[in-house]
Amino acid sequence: MSVGSKLGNISRRDLFRVAGTYGMTSTLLAAGTFGGAMSLANLAAAAESTYEKRFSKPAKHTLKFGAAGFNARNLLIERAGALEFARDLEARTDGEIRIEFIGDNQICGQLSCVEKTQQGIIDIYAASTQNSAGGAPYLNVLDYAFMFPGRASQYYFLYSPESQRILRDPLEKRHGLKFLFSHCELRGIQLGLGWSDRPTVTKLEQLFGTKNRVTGTQLGRIAMKALNLNPVPVAWEETLDGLKQGLIDGAETWASAVAYANMSPVVSQSVDLKFFCGTEHTSMSASVFDSLGGDLQDAVMESAYWAQAHVQAANEAALVKTVGFSDPQLPGTIFVENDVRPAFLPESEIKLAEEMCSPEFQPQLWQEWRDRLNGWAGGIDTYQEIYDIARRIPKDMKPENVEPRRWWKG
Repeated sequence: MSVGSKLGNISRRDLFRVAGTYGMTSTLLAAGTFGGAMSLANLAAAAESTYEKRFSKPAKHTLKFGAAGFNARNLLIERAGALEFARDLEARTDGEIRIEFIGDNQICGQLSCVEKTQQGIIDIYAASTQNSAGGAPYLNVLDYAFMFPGRASQYYFLYSPESQRILRDPLEKRHGLKFLFSHCELRGIQLGLGWSDRPTVTKLEQLFGTKNRVTGTQLGRIAMKALNLNPVPVAWEETLDGLKQGLIDGAETWASAVAYANMSPVVSQSVDLKFFCGTEHTSMSASVFDSLGGDLQDAVMESAYWAQAHVQAANEAALVKTVGFSDPQLPGTIFVENDVRPAFLPESEIKLAEEMCSPEFQPQLWQEWRDRLNGWAGGIDTYQEIYDIARRIPKDMKPENVEPRRWWKG
């Protein structure tokens, strides 16, 4: 649990008491199965049952999973699939693989999880590809502006066998990481409280000249500069304070990130600019994966596929029913309760933004990084290939209707 927060009516102290008996991973896996509020007795019983199941026989491999700031509570807001993957992999391998789940920034944060995996301190990590791009620069390949027209195209690409050749293989070869699965949203500008009394943003020019937090992505900065959005590097953990104190006008991130990170109280408008990827992914150390036997490697891939399909459906539902990122908004959602207005820009404004900053219309801005990424990928045109794959499905396809495929099987 995050400090001071409660899961249902369970206090942080109670959670640690249960975890003291059954271990934090068993307790979080148990807590993740509750959709609503729970009692302390219910949690303890579920944790005991989970513990007994998980420790019924010795594990052949115990893998450390560093999950940045995630826990059982906020993974029900942004459905990144980390706990589901852990639970499924343990069950699928009949306990031969056991996962030690370490969230709440206890072992690594958004910027450091990737490096701790590369150093062998942890075996699996969950963080955004954009924040992880500092330690694994090839992840910038997902961040060309307006390469993906919508969330459906992001899922379609991740399921496509071509993602193996364009994304996964170069990442593994260059950075020693096996890309397993990811949540998919597109980034916009989340405006702070200084915008609460202003009309809902309908035009791109209303954002010109604002000062906005940017992640670790190098490519995201290119787009923001071209859109006159003044990117300011601010650590994810410090963004909330920056918005609260008015040091920045807004932050580039996506809707469910605002909700899960408890940033909603300091955000007034969530502008759906859709200008590049927001992908909260899970990757594994390639050397750890290679050390597993063939059957266990197959199990990891099947659990990754299952988690990907779960995330695709669950996050689409959560955006509307939990976050409140819809028009009209549903009552009782996080955005409604915190007076956050989604600002869905008309297609003409999105097109204007695309013409101002995308590689299709402003190739010179991207050439240096494009050449670098193409070289790392063995000489293919990374932007054009992903751009073309992303447009094989109708632009208006609902993300939940994209057919799941086992990308590694071709």
